Amino acid sequence: MVPPWVPDPESPTLPREERPHDDIPPNEPLEPNDRPERPIAPHRRFAAARASLGRFAQSGDDTELRRGLGHYVREGYGGARTASERLGGTPGTAAVLYNALADLAGGRQTRTALRLDAAILRGRSTREVIDALVDAVRPVDGTQDAEAARPAIGSALADLLTLFPDADLLNLTPEQRAYVIENFVAHDVFQRFALDVGKHIQDHAPTAAAGVSRLAEARDYIKEAVSASFRDLEAKGQRIDANTVADVARAALQETLTVFQDYLQ
Repeated sequence: MVPPWVPDPESPTLPREERPHDDIPPNEPLEPNDRPERPIAPHRRFAAARASLGRFAQSGDDTELRRGLGHYVREGYGGARTASERLGGTPGTAAVLYNALADLAGGRQTRTALRLDAAILRGRSTREVIDALVDAVRPVDGTQDAEAARPAIGSALADLLTLFPDADLLNLTPEQRAYVIENFVAHDVFQRFALDVGKHIQDHAPTAAAGVSRLAEARDYIKEAVSASFRDLEAKGQRIDANTVADVARAALQETLTVFQDYLQ
C-alpha cells in the first residue's frame, strides 16, 4: 500500500529530487533486510468508500461524503498514519515549492531539478510562469505522486492569483508563499482522492454536470478540512517558513487524515 521509497513521516530526509537544498547528502542505501515492511493493499480496499461516495454522487448528501472520506482513509489506506506515510512525498514537494518561490523572490536561481531564474521568467505570461514552476518543482516521472502533485501546484498558484490578482509569482511575500503551500497540500490530497475514487463519483452521479459538481463539492470540502488543520497549527505557534514548511505540511496532513478517519466514530 505504501511504496518502499516513501520516507517515514517522522524523518525530515527526502528523496534527492525533492530536497530543497543541494548541500544535503543523499540517503544512505538500506540493506534489503533493513527496509521497513509496508502493508500490502487489501482486495477491494476502496469498496466501502465507493459505496458511500456513490450515494453522495446520487444525492449530494454531505453525510455520505464524510462517511466516504472516513472509509477512504481507514479501509482504503489502513488508517490515518499509513495514509500520511503513503502521502509522504507531499511535505517534501511542499518544501521544494516554498523554497523555489523564496529563491525567485530573492533573485536567486531555484534549487530544483529544473533551475529557474526570475530574470529569465520576467515578462512571460502567468501561464508560462506557472508551467515552468510545475516542471521545476515536480517533473514528470510516471508516478501517481507526480500525477497528483503537478496539477496541485498549478491549482494552488491559481488560487493565490484569484485571492491576490496583483500578486507577482516571481516576488511573493512570505504570507503569500504560505498560502500557496496550504492550498497545494489541500489540492494534492484531493488529486490523490480523485485518482483513486473520482471516477466512481462521476459514474454514479445522475448527470455528467452533476458528476462535475459533486467532485467540486468534495474538493471544496477537503480544502476546508486542510485549511482548518493549518489554522489549528498556526494557533499553536506552528507557522510556515523555509525551515518549518515540511514539518508543518506533514502535521497538517496527518491532522486532516485523522479528522477524516474519525468521521466513522
